[in-house]
Amino acid sequence: MKIKSQNDKEKLAEAKEQTYLKGFYEATMIVGEFAGRKVKEAKPLIRNKLLETGQAIIYSEPEKRVLSRSGDECVVALTDQWYITYEESEWKKLAEECLSSMSLYSDETRHGFEHTLSWLERWACSRSFGLGTRIPWDEQFLVESLSDSSIYMAYYTVSHHLQNGDMYGSSEAAIKPQQLTDDVWDYIFCGGPYAKSTDISSSLLDRMKQEFEYWYPFDLRVSGKDLIQNHLTFCIYSHTAIMAKHHWPRGFRCNGHISLNSEIMSKSTGNFRILCQAIEEFSADATRFSLADAGDGVDDANFVFETANAAILWLTKEIAWYEDNLAAESSMRTGPPSTYADRVFANEINIAVKTTEQNYSNYIIYLERAFEDGFVVNAGWPTADAPDLKLKSANKYLQDSIVLMRKTNLAEILELSLQTQRYWRLYKQSSLGQSSNFKQIQKLCMPFLRFKKEEAIALGAQALDLRLPFGEIEVLEENLDLIKRQIGLDDVEILSAADADSLARAGPLVSLLNQNPLSPGNPTAIFLTW
Repeated sequence: MKIKSQNDKEKLAEAKEQTYLKGFYEATMIVGEFAGRKVKEAKPLIRNKLLETGQAIIYSEPEKRVLSRSGDECVVALTDQWYITYEESEWKKLAEECLSSMSLYSDETRHGFEHTLSWLERWACSRSFGLGTRIPWDEQFLVESLSDSSIYMAYYTVSHHLQNGDMYGSSEAAIKPQQLTDDVWDYIFCGGPYAKSTDISSSLLDRMKQEFEYWYPFDLRVSGKDLIQNHLTFCIYSHTAIMAKHHWPRGFRCNGHISLNSEIMSKSTGNFRILCQAIEEFSADATRFSLADAGDGVDDANFVFETANAAILWLTKEIAWYEDNLAAESSMRTGPPSTYADRVFANEINIAVKTTEQNYSNYIIYLERAFEDGFVVNAGWPTADAPDLKLKSANKYLQDSIVLMRKTNLAEILELSLQTQRYWRLYKQSSLGQSSNFKQIQKLCMPFLRFKKEEAIALGAQALDLRLPFGEIEVLEENLDLIKRQIGLDDVEILSAADADSLARAGPLVSLLNQNPLSPGNPTAIFLTW
């Protein structure tokens, strides 16, 4: 988490929260009556036992220090209060069922909801002053803000019918509040019988119901991580209590807070920007780049002005590059891919299209630069062939090999001999656990295992094949001109370490092969001078 000192209060608080969550869900009791049980199972049992034996009492306190606007420290007051009993067992089971089927895009988010469901029992849902909705059965109280508006998304589906198509509600409403009886909402949202207690036309009621059925359930709700422990959990409970299962929420995407230049946004200090200000200062495109770079997931994001300014330069250079290439378009060759570089480029485009499509479907949205005649927003989604992951792996091997050669001292070198090994002999001939020289075997295997891990992520089970998914010698030989240009060599030879004549070409430098044993995907470069 990049905690540098005890002064990183926010990161330390987050680390503490994560530690408590892992301890609650993953830790096991090691002493006492409940030793061997998970902490999340033992905690309520210990609590009940302490209450039964009179060793504990229940009391309430603020989760953290709370200060009033006058600067005074607040305590919990015992007053008349309405509670929502989220601890009710059948209702809780429905909430857990709903949560289990939701897409949350983060294990940390899911653990946060599971933890909230484990401790949430009764929630004080009323207050005596402020803005809000009156509690219908006791109008001296208002619904407190976190408990209120937990199914407002359903209202969005019909609000335009109530407000003459005006999303801001600035014009006179077509329907009066008095016409919106409980029967109306039961008919629209809950599949109830036709509402006879209202004079709203049947055609309008039917249109409202059709709109709700079309848009619901909502696929995604985006909100702050601080609402997991209250408002968002209440949203789950409210939907399961009121609506049919096919209208339950499908996904939450929770995000962290945002800082400006590594400092908390604050109007009082002037470290503050609203979206239109950022667009005016940096442009919409540069603002998007900086936001994309700021962070993702539930970690707090950091919008950096320097990144936005740099993006302006990057985009300017990119436009110039586009213009230069378009001006030279007539001199470029056309037709289907015919060279190795052509195939790699086309394959990378295919991978980018498919990956972006998958990320959009998963709501993991990032920036992709595209060039089309006219505006990108008017362009259709690009078509792409199936990505060739073997070709991607082969190209990574080629680029890594060139980097390996560059790291060698090339002074006065005119010729390069590159030794390769086609398959992993060690695994065919010995077992790690039975080898008499385990340390040597381990030294040989670790680079290979790292290579295989990366390959398995990209290719899947076929990465465990004994042979590489491509021919090393074929890839290198097809790109000899590229290697010579990149390294600045007069000549390059690709040789097989399995061939005695090829080994002889290395002369006394063959000892390098013993010092750096070959493994698939890791060729050894031997430089010769003439």
